[in-house]
Amino acid sequence: MDATIVLLPGDGIGPEIVSQARRVLDVVAQRFGHTFEMPEHAIGGNAIDAFGDPLPEATLTACRNSQAVLLGAVGGPQWDDPNAKTRPEVGLLRIRKELGLFANLRPTKTWDELLDASPLKREIIEGTDILFVRELTGGIYFGESGRRPHPSGEEAWNTMIYSTGEIERVVRVAAQAARKRRGKLTMVDKANVLESSRLWRQVSERLIKTEFPDLAYNVVLVDAMAMHLISKPREFDVVVTENLFGDILTDEASMLPGSLGLLPSASIGSSGPGLFEPIHGSAPDIAGKNVANPLATILAVAMLLRYSMSMNAEADAIEDVVSRVLKSGLRTKDIACSGASVSTTQMGDAVVKTLLG
Repeated sequence: MDATIVLLPGDGIGPEIVSQARRVLDVVAQRFGHTFEMPEHAIGGNAIDAFGDPLPEATLTACRNSQAVLLGAVGGPQWDDPNAKTRPEVGLLRIRKELGLFANLRPTKTWDELLDASPLKREIIEGTDILFVRELTGGIYFGESGRRPHPSGEEAWNTMIYSTGEIERVVRVAAQAARKRRGKLTMVDKANVLESSRLWRQVSERLIKTEFPDLAYNVVLVDAMAMHLISKPREFDVVVTENLFGDILTDEASMLPGSLGLLPSASIGSSGPGLFEPIHGSAPDIAGKNVANPLATILAVAMLLRYSMSMNAEADAIEDVVSRVLKSGLRTKDIACSGASVSTTQMGDAVVKTLLG
């Protein structure tokens, strides 16, 4: 297969981890007989510095014309001025919107080799395997917002808004995923307080009853879900929720396996290229030190091959190699506990060598 995969290294540790992912894609192409064109483009803070825009038109055009997009990370303290004309995160929100990427898939599983790296007890987290499906282009992040005068100075407001269609399409993605896994779907809302959540509950229950009656379906309030994730995470299979709740819950869940450096994500739409990235952010405090964990980005490559190109064998091979490398005892600093650690490059070397066989 010939394919174009746009690489967006971004800011902070993004260039370091994406360079290791490129090496893995090169090996996959070699081993399975593919040809991957992998042009790099700017996004985020580096794009602001170079073009005055966190998502230049050239970047967006390249992404639209590709089969998939691999992103490193965006943001950093040098672009954190609240009075700035634009911010790196605007580029990330815009590319999701422009590509119609309404569903964010975040698998959260524990690795037997790393159970002791988690801050939670082994007996609580062992066997955890959750797929979060987060709505990505609606809700409070995209609703109307602003500031206005107030007797005390100012007041600020944000609007959380959802339509029936927006809810249906992401719940359908989650339900289809649940059918391929353990057949359990949990919808998370705050229907005891929020009108938008009451619509989520109404639409979701109707959709599951009419299209997916074979699933075991339940609803959990978001505050209860925050507790359940650290007390009984094994009970959950696929979890679907709106944008803000999903943002918070998936970061909480990242501590189950012990490190953000192990968690990839996929943002997909009805058609066109998907966007694949690690969830850990730009980590500016360790940028340029060659200590970042590249495994989340490498696992994002596996998701990219699986979801955007239907290359299941290639994706399986990458996931198997990551497991084998971890079983061999190699650890980057974030998952090494008190033991020895390897660099970003050394971890990439191990993955590439094992993948080559």
